[in-house]
Amino acid sequence: MKPVIFGLSGLTVTADERRFFVEAEPLGFILFKRNIENRAQLLALTDQLRGMTGRDDLPILIDQEGGRVARMGPPEWPAFPAGPAFEALYDVAPISAIEAVRVHAEATGVMLAEVGINVDCWPMLDIAQPNTAEIITIRALGREPMRVAAMGRAILDGLARAGVVGVVKHMPGHGRALVDSHLELPRVTADEAALEVDLEPFRRLADAPMGMTTHIVFDVWDAARPATLSPIVVEQVIRGKIGFDGLLMTDDIDMKALSGTAGEKAAAAIAAGCDVVLDCWGRMDEMVEIVERLDDIAAVSRARLDRAMAGVTARRSDVAFAELVAKRDALLALV
Repeated sequence: MKPVIFGLSGLTVTADERRFFVEAEPLGFILFKRNIENRAQLLALTDQLRGMTGRDDLPILIDQEGGRVARMGPPEWPAFPAGPAFEALYDVAPISAIEAVRVHAEATGVMLAEVGINVDCWPMLDIAQPNTAEIITIRALGREPMRVAAMGRAILDGLARAGVVGVVKHMPGHGRALVDSHLELPRVTADEAALEVDLEPFRRLADAPMGMTTHIVFDVWDAARPATLSPIVVEQVIRGKIGFDGLLMTDDIDMKALSGTAGEKAAAAIAAGCDVVLDCWGRMDEMVEIVERLDDIAAVSRARLDRAMAGVTARRSDVAFAELVAKRDALLALV
């Protein structure tokens, strides 16, 4: 098995993709809007991926947060709110906000599990600052570490009740970035004392099954390399200061914050201590290069994967999807 999660080109696995994936044995797959048409098609696609790999516990990922970051949406699925809606409720009624985001996450998980998706790249634990880039503020759970951690825990719990694994992101924190790492490389100049605020939610959720890095340079830790490619940040900050021992994946290595070829970036991320590379766009030439550059998954990374996916179980709640959504909406109406 290669330590990489690949995207797909379209609504089905093509013949060329099938030949490549069977030989390469990637750790898992991630889906985007280009891969999604309706329930029947999406379930057929996830069944196709599992049949192709012969792995019932195959990680099939998606970014389904609500708001602007939602790969599954109308008209096939309802539109869901994003993090700021729950932060607003927290200002009024903290306990209600935690319960609202928990049932929101459970409803999301039910929606994903119905079509064979078992990993959601969520919750986002980045602490919003006054000048944080919009790519974060439109999604953030808040500006105070304890409330972000509390709501992040509720999201993990809600997803788990639906049989879906959550991924905490973006370690060690994207909230101080002034630019969007999809488009350029952010640099953070804050000192260690200030960055303790950013680390706190991740530290509180250090037992999360999966986590995702951020493509940001933190001058105080490693002024030469972004976190994803920095052994210092991965080992001393994410594994050390935060204490995270779950499966650590990169953010999408195709983002413009990173430079180099796909294979170079993938190899550098694994060398830095990441367990798995996330490559989202399904470009065959880039996927081939990545596989050629990567060794098989390390034993410690495979153990983290197995531990994370052992948490994927049958749904533990008998509450219907519509009831979960109605309860969430009633709580959000308190604002």
